Amino acid sequence: MDETIPTDAPSTPMRPEVLFDAETLDRRIDALAAEITADHRGCERLLVIGVLKGAVFFVTDLLKRLDLPVVLDFIQTSSYRDSTEPGEVRIRKDIDLTVRGADVLLIEDIVDTGHTLKTILGLLQFRGARQVRLCTLLDKPSRRQVEVPIDYCGFEIPDHFVVGYGLDYAERYRHLPYVGILPSDG
Repeated sequence: MDETIPTDAPSTPMRPEVLFDAETLDRRIDALAAEITADHRGCERLLVIGVLKGAVFFVTDLLKRLDLPVVLDFIQTSSYRDSTEPGEVRIRKDIDLTVRGADVLLIEDIVDTGHTLKTILGLLQFRGARQVRLCTLLDKPSRRQVEVPIDYCGFEIPDHFVVGYGLDYAERYRHLPYVGILPSDG
């Protein structure tokens, strides 16, 4: 969600280099779903909150594999920044369901600096969630500025700008069935 657009990102669409193909994504999502299902056995209702827009593909594929009673909601944020410091995180679309007393699974596409997720996790806890767990498709720990607890992680990646499978560059590439590294103009 808070992945920083590189200054050397291409100005015209380019074909990303495949990092994780569709088959690799499917296998990892199967494993994550089994782990989440096992960890939430006995849960009356798991409130799943997807972070828009990047996590949509991941959320839908993961939810189809969960063997749990779930309800689904979405949140969307934006971060206003100057050139050097992370800015204030603003809620653009808030969740509609109440979190008070709920077991919550927050699903994100990528954990980068951690600022956005720290804000969302804090908000859910402030609103009275019984438990909040974080599931991310991708984790980029080399960029972390704020620690956030990741309970379920698809893949740890190096510091590359990635697109596809919901992740975008200027709203392009989301539709790709794989996660790829966006080449620079360079």
